[in-house]
Amino acid sequence: MTSGDDHPWRARTSGRNPAPIDTDESISLRCGDWAALRARAAPIRTEVFIVEQQVPADLEWDEADEGALHCVAFCSGDPLATGRLLPDGWIGRLAVRTHWRGRGIGGLILERLVAIAFERGHAEVWLSAQCHAEPFYRAHGFEAVGEVYDEVRIPHRQMCRRRH
Repeated sequence: MTSGDDHPWRARTSGRNPAPIDTDESISLRCGDWAALRARAAPIRTEVFIVEQQVPADLEWDEADEGALHCVAFCSGDPLATGRLLPDGWIGRLAVRTHWRGRGIGGLILERLVAIAFERGHAEVWLSAQCHAEPFYRAHGFEAVGEVYDEVRIPHRQMCRRRH
């Protein structure tokens, strides 16, 4: 599969996936552009960031969506989680619906986006992690860089994963 298509990718757990997927149904990932995945990704981001975390809507939606590669996880056709990879190798907007947290779905999306970034030639992949999620990103090979800072009233820290 090329990194820009939007065909399903059968998700597999990897050595970096610390949480098991506890469902009898298969999880699939679909990667594509914003036009192809907006209808599935936007409700997840709205639910997690705007409703749950109360991020102002005008700060959640930006022009970067149009140029990013998006990834959405599905189970039985229902969207569960989403994330995006920017052209410069930054990952962002990783969101998992409440019921699916802790099952490894976010890790599947993260690992897929990291793999695509490395396929594209990036030697490093960066993200801005909410501090409460820092252990999750560390479990996936990311290291904290710099001090904690405030973004939309939520403590964040930049993190980086280097290709080995």
